[in-house]
Amino acid sequence: MTNQYDKNFLNREDLKDLDNICDECKEIDESVSQNLILTGFKICKSCRISKTIFPI
Repeated sequence: MTNQYDKNFLNREDLKDLDNICDECKEIDESVSQNLILTGFKICKSCRISKTIFPI
C-alpha cells in the first residue's frame, strides 16, 4: 500500500522553494538553497552578510 506521505514524494510546492532565487535581491544564486537548508531563509550569500552586518 502506498502512503501519500512517502519520503520520496515531492510536490510542486516543495520544489518551488529550491529555485535558487533570493527573496531579497531576486537574483539567482547557488547559495540560496544552501542557506535555505542551513538557516531556513531563502537569501543569497551577499544578502545574508548584509543582514548580519545591518540587521534592519
